Amino acid sequence: MIDPAIQSKIDSWLNGPYDDVTKAQIRELMNGTQNESLTDAFYRDLEFGTGGLRGLMGVGSNRMNRYTLGAATQGLSNYLKKSFPDEQVKVAIAHDSRNNSPEFARIVADVFSANDIKVYFFKELRPTPELSFAIRHLGCHSGVVLTASHNPKEYNGYKAYWNDGGQVVAPHDKNIINEVNAIKSIEDIKFEPKAENIQLIGEEVDEAYLERVAGLSISHEAIHRQHDLKIVYTPLHGTGITLVPSILAKMGFTNVTIVEEQATPDGNFPTVVYPNPEEKEAMSLALQKAQEIDADLVLATDPDADRVGIGVKNIHGEFVLLNGNQTGSLLIYYLVKAWNDAGKLTGKEFIANTIVTTELMNRVADKYGVKSYQTLTGFKYIAEVIRGLEGKETFIGGGEESYGYLIGDFVRDKDAIASCAMIAEMAAVAKDQGKTLYQLMISMYEEFKFYKEDLISLTKKGQRGQQEIAEMMQALRDNPPQVINGARVHEIRDYKTGVIKNLETGTEHTIDMERSNVLQFITADGSKISARPSGTEPKIKFYFSVQQKLPSEADFDRVDAQLTRRIHEIIADMKLR
Repeated sequence: MIDPAIQSKIDSWLNGPYDDVTKAQIRELMNGTQNESLTDAFYRDLEFGTGGLRGLMGVGSNRMNRYTLGAATQGLSNYLKKSFPDEQVKVAIAHDSRNNSPEFARIVADVFSANDIKVYFFKELRPTPELSFAIRHLGCHSGVVLTASHNPKEYNGYKAYWNDGGQVVAPHDKNIINEVNAIKSIEDIKFEPKAENIQLIGEEVDEAYLERVAGLSISHEAIHRQHDLKIVYTPLHGTGITLVPSILAKMGFTNVTIVEEQATPDGNFPTVVYPNPEEKEAMSLALQKAQEIDADLVLATDPDADRVGIGVKNIHGEFVLLNGNQTGSLLIYYLVKAWNDAGKLTGKEFIANTIVTTELMNRVADKYGVKSYQTLTGFKYIAEVIRGLEGKETFIGGGEESYGYLIGDFVRDKDAIASCAMIAEMAAVAKDQGKTLYQLMISMYEEFKFYKEDLISLTKKGQRGQQEIAEMMQALRDNPPQVINGARVHEIRDYKTGVIKNLETGTEHTIDMERSNVLQFITADGSKISARPSGTEPKIKFYFSVQQKLPSEADFDRVDAQLTRRIHEIIADMKLR
């Protein structure tokens, strides 16, 4: 039996001014045996999370389709015109390689243009970071990219940006949702385009963007000496193919091998289960190619090229994948040291990362007198810090554990294009010193302690799944652990209430951040356990961070095994598996 409120919404679609194909698809769902699919398609409206609008493609208010996109764009149009009443509002639009992305992007462009908004429309697929760059480069008030990042092929998404090139944050995100909710009928959506308001863009923005990325380079001489560094690159059927080979060539690298089986943009992602460089399976073809040619470095970008995964040889000569915390820490380690060695540090520089990202980045920054700022999960919050400090402090770089990094401030979102460029430069510098990137990482651990992190995601789909996630978080709040794996919990950070409580002294103080449904437990041995429901996926994520001194490279395997065992013991102790 379908809930009456949900049935009412279904009826409004069947009886409203929706197209015949949409109505036929709804009836097909109604005639099927899976009432759960029908319920899930209509039980709620898609909402902006940490990444904007994201969901399964299909019919219904909880799906990505012409009408949910139209409502979101009409709401954004209304809000933009209210926010900039005396200006010609301008927006930029890009899309990735996903199925329906070009069509969805055109719908968005049409609605904006119908609202007398000037649209700069990338004529072909382009990476998300280039869209962020284009907003400021072209003097836009907003921007949208159609992408679901690294999600499975059934998903698509709509990421909305503000005039600083960062994703929308409070109060704009909630205000846009209010405008969307104010649209009571699809007849309130202006779908008929005004062609004169749409201008195609492409190569001229590419050139400006690549010039800025190349300008990030610090170690030109090392690249010149190691120009033939063997790099294997895969775009995982995504947008990275449009710019990563170009930037590597522009930086001076002459020996780049592209994984041809994954070079063609394809929304079905035929060679992988998930187009996610965090997944070992997605990296298998690139690692196979790297072994064939005895490569120095493997680079892989996700479909919209905002995240990058890397593979390197370990101390035993085997190719391994680095996780997001390792790559991010290495980037900060390299950048801050290079800025210091070049005499560029003035005391006004900073890095930024998120509360679930490794503390190692902050320890590296501390040593060189570079400030570090932590934010909620989601790169939009890092962009918000950069905007707030613009003209006062200089952003060197930053990132988050989920394989997203940013170098320099001309982009205000994760940037896998610039990250590929700087990771390749870092590998060239390491090779110039007779080291691999892996050995450089071990040197960093010897200097600052061996930090090891891991993550597990528990998927809870549909309406019931959402309830289960809420119940898990409430249980942790009602009965927080006092001891985890034999170590006392001495601090609980609740970002929903905005309170940090010291369990030893009983003292409390306030977290100076926007509220978010995240819990962190800090133990006496320096471990950090974080629980966070995803803002864009039907998952609850648990993050684990442990640390220990690393006496020498010879001790690496022993300490690595000890830290791995400690994480597994924490997971078992918290009954998460």
